[in-house]
Amino acid sequence: MSRRTPLYDVHVAAGARMVAFAGWEMPLHYGSQLQEHHAVREHVGLFDVSHMTVLDITGSGAEDWLRLLLANDVARLQAPGAALYSAMLNERGGIIDDLIAYRLESGYRLVCNAATRTRVNEWIGRQARGRAVAVSERTDSVMIAVQGPAATTTLCGILSRHAATLEALAPFRAVWCDAWLVARTGYTGEDGFEIMLPASAAAACWRALQDAGCRPAGLAARDTLRLEAGLNLHGHEMDEDISPLEANMAWTVAWEPPSRNFVGRVPLEELRRKGGYQVLTGLVMTQPGVLRAGQLVRVPGTPETGVITSGTYSPTLGHAIALARVPPVAAQQALVDIRGRHAPVRIVRPPFVRHGKKVYN
Repeated sequence: MSRRTPLYDVHVAAGARMVAFAGWEMPLHYGSQLQEHHAVREHVGLFDVSHMTVLDITGSGAEDWLRLLLANDVARLQAPGAALYSAMLNERGGIIDDLIAYRLESGYRLVCNAATRTRVNEWIGRQARGRAVAVSERTDSVMIAVQGPAATTTLCGILSRHAATLEALAPFRAVWCDAWLVARTGYTGEDGFEIMLPASAAAACWRALQDAGCRPAGLAARDTLRLEAGLNLHGHEMDEDISPLEANMAWTVAWEPPSRNFVGRVPLEELRRKGGYQVLTGLVMTQPGVLRAGQLVRVPGTPETGVITSGTYSPTLGHAIALARVPPVAAQQALVDIRGRHAPVRIVRPPFVRHGKKVYN
């Protein structure tokens, strides 16, 4: 049976179309995916992301353990409230999950994906054996995302006592607003916040944000927004057979100091040394048609075939876009096999959209 977030009844009352997603019943949309998408790009949208897995890591060995568990280095988090994006790798250098790690006064908080919950909990439990760490899943909390150019004004309106702090909050920083942990993070390519708060306050928070002008948005808009922003989705751009180097995540690997022997480091270094691996890039098709995951990509100059990992029609740009893993050759054009038709596409560097504007060349 699928799990339900504390906001389930609120979604149903609002007319949401509920669907199964990663073991949860989640809103796909509230009537119009396109309107929800444009609301986030042009004003402010509201997402229930309480299906994410939130883990608190405490204990005297927490920092040293996380420095081994994650490819990025939590030692970079010098003060409470600092956050970083990282991959959690297996012994082969494949991506078990991508996550955000926050430093708190009492330890660390990891926000992981819903689809990888079982695997992540099993892996972390095994890696934590014999170490001075305690892992606690925060099933008592809710996570709400407020995203869009009006996100700051809107959130400050309902948290007026903390308005100055929230306005000054930098990206990848978090601050406690009473019992709410508010982070300047998101999955849309827009300014915004992700709020972690007690489940008992979820419905009141949601309604206050909606009354302040936030438009509820579902999974469908969240996916087109994240793809326009060039952001990865586990199971598409990355999985346990794909390394960060092949998922456009090399920037998240902290190679220094060399003595930090994080899980997966040796095979990852070997792959980096050998080279020749396929790389994740963007595709743009302005002629009629839609790019979809699984379509094959043929790049001039190599017999090797690439593949689209995620593709969609971009509501902001008005044409098809995709992320694709392709051979590492210098090329600006490629062909995508769409039901036997070889459609020309441009190869571009993602993201496609940031802050509501086209950004690819």
